[in-house]
Amino acid sequence: MTDHPTLLNMPPWVGWPEVRILPLPVDAYVVRQKAPDWFEVRERDSGEMIYSGIGPVEVVRSPAPF
Repeated sequence: MTDHPTLLNMPPWVGWPEVRILPLPVDAYVVRQKAPDWFEVRERDSGEMIYSGIGPVEVVRSPAPF
């Protein structure tokens, strides 16, 4: 993992932000909108499903190291 990990930002759940740490760089993931409020995140090379659910979602590099 790098100093600034990749994050999957998801819609808040019960008022709290939902964030998941992902193991690969940002460009290793693809975000696709499947319906007005439904999104999928897949690993680009393998096609593995990382997330499928309500959105919007985004895959970003953490602004801070941890």
